[in-house]
Amino acid sequence: MRNISFYSKYIFIVAIVTISNTNAGQMKPVQPETSLRMISKTTQTSANPEIIMGTEQTDVIKNLVKQKRIGLIMNQTSVSNDGTHFSDIFVNEGFDVKKIFTPEHGFRGTNEAGANVKNYVDGKTGIPIVSLYGNNYKPTSLQLSDIDVLIFDIQDVGVRFYTYISTMHYAMEACAENNKDFIVLDRPNPNDYVDGPVRAKGFASFVGIDPIPVLYGLTVGELARMINGEGWIQTGKNSCRLTVVPMKNWRHGQPYGLPVKPSPNLPNDLSIRLYPSLCFFEGTNISVGRGTWVPFQILGNPDKKYGSFTFIPQPLRGMDMNPMHKGKICYGIDLRNQSFEGGLSLKFVIGFFEKSGRDEKTFFARPDWFDLLAGTDMLRRQIIKGMSEEDIRASWKNDLDAYKEIRKKYLLYDDYNR
Repeated sequence: MRNISFYSKYIFIVAIVTISNTNAGQMKPVQPETSLRMISKTTQTSANPEIIMGTEQTDVIKNLVKQKRIGLIMNQTSVSNDGTHFSDIFVNEGFDVKKIFTPEHGFRGTNEAGANVKNYVDGKTGIPIVSLYGNNYKPTSLQLSDIDVLIFDIQDVGVRFYTYISTMHYAMEACAENNKDFIVLDRPNPNDYVDGPVRAKGFASFVGIDPIPVLYGLTVGELARMINGEGWIQTGKNSCRLTVVPMKNWRHGQPYGLPVKPSPNLPNDLSIRLYPSLCFFEGTNISVGRGTWVPFQILGNPDKKYGSFTFIPQPLRGMDMNPMHKGKICYGIDLRNQSFEGGLSLKFVIGFFEKSGRDEKTFFARPDWFDLLAGTDMLRRQIIKGMSEEDIRASWKNDLDAYKEIRKKYLLYDDYNR
């Protein structure tokens, strides 16, 4: 364990008292998560305690990888319902694991957003950890030379700009190029909706590789089937050798609370539900609460016109060491006590744009990034034009209807509400 400097201790202490409500007349500290295990674990249990993850079907996996050299793509979310990490299951079962590939945020999920992930050897298992968020996003031919099969087991949040699915796309591409098998161990989608603009041509990036909506309504296994089936792999080949190990006893739309936070700045179920709607703010001058213990649950800016709720972003190791508006009092709103069932809402970004005085140049501080997140420049232009959310949504309809027809071909699970 690293020694904690006096400065780091000071920042830690300051950070837990950075959030207050100016109407309350006193500071209200917000404590950090004491564990990666979330309180909302009960959401999953009450919804369906019988869900069996792809990870937990060891006999099926054994048959698929018998006498094969294995590469695992995983992180801290690669756990069974009882909390056992998939790498431990594989080592204990005697599988021939050659290396572990890991995405943004690293193998243990402690790297802040956008930070390069380093290669190293895992102290617990002795297995080499290979970064897919550093020098390369896609496994190289050399990195795949001593393996026969790649197994993907990462919990996604069902949002196009969440980069774990981009890692999966590139890994599938690498397997197609290098004649390797690719296996997806399926997991639930906690944001299981189909909504938002479909990524347009000319806006492909690591936060939007495939032409899918912001909320694409698929599990990672189903999405892999779509990537394969629609020929989106850019290799000169139409597909890779894909196998999906489906879940048992889960259906589309079924509530699911993640047992482990999927990344440092999505610490609970509310942040995961709000993420599809609030991530657009990353292209604006409005803080989403990075540098506090409640990211993606609060919004604010140093200008008092944005609201009476206040917070001060501070460096938080493992979350964000250089958050927007660092050290400044931000004024805005607290969404923790507001009801939000999920899906995609534009009311937040439209509302804050109106509060800005419709100052497009100041508000859209990073317009190119906003457009990449949206997958189009049309959304930003529509907001600037003053279109209502209803009218903006109407402009998505034809693309979403076409996507839904494609989606039907790749579904593995029934509808929970049917």
